[in-house]
Amino acid sequence: MKKAAKKRAAPKTGAASGGLLSSYDTGGYWCELQGHSHHALAASAELARRLDSFSISELKKRSNAAIREFMTLGVTFTVYSNRDQVDRILPFDVIPRVIPAVEWERIEKGVIQRVAAMNAFLGDIYGKQRAIKDGIIPADLVFGNANYRKEMQDLSVPHGTYIHVCGTDIVRGKDGKFRVLEDNGRTPSGVSYVVENRHLMQRAFPDLVQDLPIRPVSNYGQKLAEALSQIAPPGVSDPQIVLLSPGSFNSAYFEHIFLAREMGVPLVEGRDLVVENDKVFMKTVGGMAPVHVIYRRLNDDAIDPEVFRPDSMLGVAGLMRAYRKGHVALANAVGTGVADDKAVYAYLPRLIRYYLGEEAIIDNVETHICREPEGLKFTLDRMDELVVKPVGESGGYGVVIGPRVSKRELAEARDKLTANPSNFISQPMIELSVSPTLCGRTIEPRHVDLRPFAVTGQSTWVLPGGLTRVALRKGSLIVNSSQGGGSKDTWVLG
Repeated sequence: MKKAAKKRAAPKTGAASGGLLSSYDTGGYWCELQGHSHHALAASAELARRLDSFSISELKKRSNAAIREFMTLGVTFTVYSNRDQVDRILPFDVIPRVIPAVEWERIEKGVIQRVAAMNAFLGDIYGKQRAIKDGIIPADLVFGNANYRKEMQDLSVPHGTYIHVCGTDIVRGKDGKFRVLEDNGRTPSGVSYVVENRHLMQRAFPDLVQDLPIRPVSNYGQKLAEALSQIAPPGVSDPQIVLLSPGSFNSAYFEHIFLAREMGVPLVEGRDLVVENDKVFMKTVGGMAPVHVIYRRLNDDAIDPEVFRPDSMLGVAGLMRAYRKGHVALANAVGTGVADDKAVYAYLPRLIRYYLGEEAIIDNVETHICREPEGLKFTLDRMDELVVKPVGESGGYGVVIGPRVSKRELAEARDKLTANPSNFISQPMIELSVSPTLCGRTIEPRHVDLRPFAVTGQSTWVLPGGLTRVALRKGSLIVNSSQGGGSKDTWVLG
């Protein structure tokens, strides 16, 4: 009788393999590669196996080559607070993040649900205001909001879509559960890095990417152009779309160039457009050309000096007149900032229930609204345990992480909060999940979040994966590029 053949053991990763990841330690956080174990999760096993075949020298060499290519391509963002350096290369980490198909399906559905609720909310507050009358959300939280625009009242938008491009910031805590940290429904940025990161990985690491069922991201420009075409004025079969940029000094100017190229549309500034007879035209060498859809990447207050800031040199005089007449469509619509306000965010689960008759697919992070007496007391009593955020800021500015700041900083934050409670919310400190990251000549855990991008015209499509931002400073929870964060390629497996 023959002996049974021994089964060949599956290749091990991590500490047991002696490879690149052999000394990697998650630090007790949930790891996007390993979970809470010392071995790769099933979806990440092949990536881990391939990474283990690299030496740290080879990984570093290819990483340096990738950074040089980013510099050559001009993949930059602008930091205004740094007097010595204006344009920076967005730091890129070459170890990708993997999202299994089953997890992505839930994220995708959750993002689509939130976008639907926010669009319904905006249509309501600029229309019949049922949610206010029914006591679902306080009136002064809407009408007292700095982003509420009375000029949008009773202005009908195609398909009821106000937020055409939305970036939803999602985090994962120690329990491995995804939660929404905030919504970005005004002029969210970062999608260009998603596409460029993928292209760079395909060129620099073909041996990591090859034959893996990674969902593509290169069709974002096509999907965005299709959605914008769907909101063109009635009777326009071949709409002229333009991307309106504040200009080369804007922090996301690289992205404006990138998206205009990917969509195949002109990149314009306010001085390139003019309004005549309540219609928008673009100045060209061949004369005036009609414009039907504007994907605008400048803030509400700069968009039309006739209506908002009269000193704005970035916008187009008369644009709101053309908009109200239905002769041009704006994406995103004016006044969308009410829906992504950090205080309104706390009400979004209720708004999902109210408008859609559903429970939130992805929970919010627990949030305390300091404009409410109980929320203010809770926050003041536990400031050393909580993260306190100003409701109108973005980019990580003004955020105070109670357990991580000095007593002096905490006292200053307490004074600001006491002086203006309506400007703040607080949340518990989420111990963000980590991902293995190349740090010098070692692989170390660094905290990450995820920003999926949703594009909405008649319906909503979500770019598979989105932007994984990584806090490159050891121990930091701030992933924003303006605060020293970088990015990773994000692989959604089919």
